[in-house]
Amino acid sequence: MAKTQGKLIANNKKAYHDYFILDTYEAGIALAGTEVKSLRMGKCSIKESFIRIENGEIFIYGMHISPYEKGNIFNKDPLRVRKLLLHKSEINKLLGKIKEKGMAIVPLRVYFSGSLVKVEIGLAKGKKLYDKRDDIAKKDQKREAERDFKVRNFG
Repeated sequence: MAKTQGKLIANNKKAYHDYFILDTYEAGIALAGTEVKSLRMGKCSIKESFIRIENGEIFIYGMHISPYEKGNIFNKDPLRVRKLLLHKSEINKLLGKIKEKGMAIVPLRVYFSGSLVKVEIGLAKGKKLYDKRDDIAKKDQKREAERDFKVRNFG
C-alpha cells in the first residue's frame, strides 16, 4: 500500500469516479531533467493517462508534462511514453491480476517524495453506470445529512 507524502503535483479524480480502486502501489518514474523542473512548477496532467505492461516493463501513456519554459533543445515531447520503476515481483503480481476481466491499472496521483517524483498507481475494476449513479446518490444523502445536522445543532 502506498502512502502519499510530500508535495502533490497532479491528482486523478476521474479514476475514482470511473473505477473501484482495489490496491495501490508507489512507483518511481524515469524522467529527463527538464521534465523534473517542469514538475516542480506543477505543470502535469494525468487525466487521460493509462498504464500498460509490455515485455515485463511497465509504462505510462498520455501523461502530459508541459515543456520547461527556460529549457531549449533538451525539452522532451510532452506526451512521450515514460517508464515506471517497480520491482519485478510487483509487476508480475499486477500482470496476473489484470488478466482478469474488467481489471486495469490507472495512475491516481503524481507527487514528490523528498526529491524524487513518484506515481501512485491503482489496480482498478471498472464501474458500471448504475454503480456511478449509486455513488452520486450516496454523496447526496451524506451532504443532506450533514446539512440537517448543522442546521439542527447550530441553527
